[in-house]
Amino acid sequence: MSATFEPNDRPGYDQVLQDIADYVLSYRIESAEALNTARNCLLDSLGCGLLALRFPECTKHLGPMVAGTVVPHGARVPGTSFRLDPVKAAWDIGCMVRWLDYNDTWLAAEWGHPSDNLGGILAVADYLAQKRVAQGDAPLTMRVVLEAMIMAHEIQGVIALENAFNRVGLDHVLLVKVASTAVCARLMGANREQLLAALSHAFVDGQALRTYRHAPNAGSRKSWAAGDASSRGVRLADIALRGEMGIPSVLTAPQWGFYDVLFSHTNKDLALKPADKREFSFSQKFGTYVMENVLFKISFPAEFHGQTACEAAVILHPRVKERLHEIDKIVITTQESAIRIIAKVGKLANPADRDHCIQYMTAVSLAFGNLVAEQYEDDFHAANPIIDELREKMLLVEDERYSREYLEADKRSIANAIQVFFKDGSSTEQVAVEYPLGHRRRRGEGIALLADKFKTNLATRFGAQRSAQIFALCQDQARLEAMAVNRFMDLFVT
Repeated sequence: MSATFEPNDRPGYDQVLQDIADYVLSYRIESAEALNTARNCLLDSLGCGLLALRFPECTKHLGPMVAGTVVPHGARVPGTSFRLDPVKAAWDIGCMVRWLDYNDTWLAAEWGHPSDNLGGILAVADYLAQKRVAQGDAPLTMRVVLEAMIMAHEIQGVIALENAFNRVGLDHVLLVKVASTAVCARLMGANREQLLAALSHAFVDGQALRTYRHAPNAGSRKSWAAGDASSRGVRLADIALRGEMGIPSVLTAPQWGFYDVLFSHTNKDLALKPADKREFSFSQKFGTYVMENVLFKISFPAEFHGQTACEAAVILHPRVKERLHEIDKIVITTQESAIRIIAKVGKLANPADRDHCIQYMTAVSLAFGNLVAEQYEDDFHAANPIIDELREKMLLVEDERYSREYLEADKRSIANAIQVFFKDGSSTEQVAVEYPLGHRRRRGEGIALLADKFKTNLATRFGAQRSAQIFALCQDQARLEAMAVNRFMDLFVT
């Protein structure tokens, strides 16, 4: 019996990788809306990071691996005195931005938070800007940072439109790693071959499981996973720029590629039928669509599928606050994604478990008329048994229209409705909120409040004069775009 061998003809790079590389290297950003939204995204993300510095569970992760390490031209971590190598700085910035689940969101077949890529972008840009100044060259400007943010949003978001990594158990931070790898390699001066190599390594890496986002294992890793992914993107870009070879058919290689190993219905069966195989699907080319349509979390630090439930519950708060113990049941009408991702019954073990529970978010909003990060903490939960009492009375019902319009490109609603029924047979009206405050359809209403959120978050870390200086700069598009990155980061050093 003669043996058969696989041909060893090295292929060209997978088309998906080539499309990403060509976009990053060649696309010219001209959308004023995208640049303006990127500015708002920058200030909101930094504000979320500064607010997170109030929480010891976040700050314990920050700083150099070896205390006292001095890094020439080290990247700064906003709100701290740390100057770190770009890889660790990306980790720290990404951890801060994501810690409270308060930064921007993208919802499609896959979910995620595209501003998670800011960790890698800011760290690399700050380091390179300082290095250029030391060499007598012009530093990078904040316009470059905004463009990198737009591209990272676009790569992560367009892939997410039709490709549900959650359906095969993979976490969305995979897309943060891919997007950060691409834009950071570009910032670092990669040519096309180097950028392709870096991207191939992002896909060949072992990928994060969603285990830490779901019952019964939900925990704080979800708060630093994106920082870890963005940091890995910086590291892979550096490896590629040092001349490391790529893996051209990392996606499509039979048996050993990403599609067969991690993106197939039956990936443990080596004799896959064609119908069982999966590959990425794209509905549009890369441009500026994602940044223009990204969702901001303005009112509540909570998983986005429950944002409108919180808003509806706050509206109902005056009607129920004196009758909480008279409630018989609470009906939450919602979308399929919310039921699958954040519907939880039983004990909630930690703050990360609570901020991904639609029943908990809704109960707090109904009972207290607001929802802030401190209300996820153990001591607040323990001191307020009414929260679990209300959770036990909640019924979740899917509205097929809500589920359908959640995915429709011209809507992308994230609807929820709340109605409260009392033991005496009376009830409140049903309060429905179909588009959250941070949605593109509510931009006019939301941006002023987003600026207020930033101002409030600045005040948690800086004095009035510095806060006013940063705030004024971040409201001036032209001035911000022209500013050197290192000068911008100087403003955030403590």
